[in-house]
Amino acid sequence: MRIRWYGQSAFTLTGDEHTVTIDPFGVPQPGLPVRFAYPAIAEHPADLLLITHEHFDHNGAEVVAGSPEVVRSTAGVFPTKLGDVTAIASEHDPSAGTQRGPNTIFVFELDGRRVCHFGDFGQPALRPEQRAAIGAVDLLMVPVGGGPTLDAEQAVKVVGELEPRWVVPMHYRTEAIDFLEPADAFIGRFDRVVHAPEPEHDLATWDADGTTVLHLAAPVA
Repeated sequence: MRIRWYGQSAFTLTGDEHTVTIDPFGVPQPGLPVRFAYPAIAEHPADLLLITHEHFDHNGAEVVAGSPEVVRSTAGVFPTKLGDVTAIASEHDPSAGTQRGPNTIFVFELDGRRVCHFGDFGQPALRPEQRAAIGAVDLLMVPVGGGPTLDAEQAVKVVGELEPRWVVPMHYRTEAIDFLEPADAFIGRFDRVVHAPEPEHDLATWDADGTTVLHLAAPVA
């Protein structure tokens, strides 16, 4: 499985037979009050498109070409060509979604690995029923930059609860954005860290004993 990070929470995962794109961002609206300078995501095909919520930096569906199966801003269990995708209802804030709306946690399998993407999870912690719905996790993508989502300390607790083999931090401050906090506080809590020199990495090239953090290089224009 090859994982590519576009910035924020946008990824494409390429497996032996299928490709999944999650939370691609669109073009920022003029007058945006924050800096958002990640390179535009080039149009590309995917078999499955997952969108966790309807904010511009997560719902740029137009970048995915062809006719992908789409699971978008919802909850339930959905059959796809990859198998069932579990979409778990959560919130984008600690006030039951009243500030920033709903968020979806997605869980699916690719190349025999169970993948979990947290979107813009803004609750301070998982509820027991959410934890049960997630189940076992091999690869976890979790926000760590605080603000409208988990901060480093909260994200560390989620990792401790789920015990994934690999965890990829996302949604944090880089040179491309001027909001959120950097990933350093989160990464510094782990002994096993792989610093990838590029924004994409082949998971088959490294092994994990316990939880390993995969820190992908931020995309630059």
